Amino acid sequence: MEEKPIETQEEEINLLDYLIVLAKQKRFIIKVTSGFAIIAAIASLVMSPVYKAETKILPPVNISSGIASQLMNQLGQLGTIAGISGLPINGKAPNELYIGLLKSRTVLDEMINRFDLMKLYGKRYRENAREKLINDVLTVRDDRKSGIITINIEDKDPKRAAEMANAFVEELQKLNTGLAITQASQRRLYFEEQLKAAKTSLTQAEENMKGFQEKTGALHIESQAKAVLEGIGMIRAQIAAKEVEIKVMKTYSTPQNPDLKRVEETLKGLRAELAKMEGKGGKGHDPLMPTGRMAQLGTDYAKQLRDLKFNEVLYGLLLQQYEAAKLDEGKNATTIQVIDKAVPPEKRVKPKRTAMVMLAAIIGFFLSAFAAFLIEYRERAKENPEDRARFDTLKQYLSFKR
Repeated sequence: MEEKPIETQEEEINLLDYLIVLAKQKRFIIKVTSGFAIIAAIASLVMSPVYKAETKILPPVNISSGIASQLMNQLGQLGTIAGISGLPINGKAPNELYIGLLKSRTVLDEMINRFDLMKLYGKRYRENAREKLINDVLTVRDDRKSGIITINIEDKDPKRAAEMANAFVEELQKLNTGLAITQASQRRLYFEEQLKAAKTSLTQAEENMKGFQEKTGALHIESQAKAVLEGIGMIRAQIAAKEVEIKVMKTYSTPQNPDLKRVEETLKGLRAELAKMEGKGGKGHDPLMPTGRMAQLGTDYAKQLRDLKFNEVLYGLLLQQYEAAKLDEGKNATTIQVIDKAVPPEKRVKPKRTAMVMLAAIIGFFLSAFAAFLIEYRERAKENPEDRARFDTLKQYLSFKR
């Protein structure tokens, strides 16, 4: 029952021994700790200050062809059946897209040329200057709740930091505008060529119909046959327009694009409907013929009328698409809104002198305390023959003269 107090007392004595060692070496510990703190303070004063400029932008959240949709809606039910509402551009543009554009080689190279960064950063190769920009200078944050993108630039010159932050926004806007104009121009040029060909075919069909009527005098056919012919002509025109739309979409979309697959399914349905109306591939039994046999003259007239209706509807659809693409090309690209323009910062962000001094002081304290225990142990070892012999053996092994 009396051994436990003795153990407790020994533990307390050991703890006091540690405190005694620290108190005994307090001057040494204070000097080392102060030395570390002073060195860190001097280093923080010698280091060049770094400033951070910040700008906030609000990228466009929806890029859509509203004009094209309005024009296509004028077709009424025909536009709905054909599924034509202007070529899709992009839906909701995520912020990751604009962050990626900010870090693209095109934007980075423009910044390097604009501010002569290869000379400023002392880089021999442009690739190294880009890495410096991305890793040490540029920081981009995306606030998913508000949709605001924050661009931070760190530089030794506060004025240059602000200018570079604003320049990044300008280069992003320039790149975004260039991409939008290029896409709209390609659509307009493609539809322009298709429209010329459709106009030529329509003119030829009109001349053929006029010549046939003048030659034969056939001016009327049964109303039912005429309605069927017009329906077939319209479906064929829709198929042709849909094929044009698919060709255009394939110029900027992958085969896995859901919008492309949707249009292809619509085209498949239209072809099935046409095959149903015309029979097997347009051969065999002709649904265009009325209950009784249609005279050869009526059949020839029906063919002329079908070709004319086909070219009229096709030309109208392509004209609508062309006008939509032309208006989209004339519109300015969606503007990136600047919420907070970067201004020269007044306070530095690096070096953080207080934090550096405190960290150095903590490191100095622990190192000096550890050294104090080693010194104390060495002094005690000199009084103990066994420990003195161990120190001598350790010195022999640590010596390089062996």
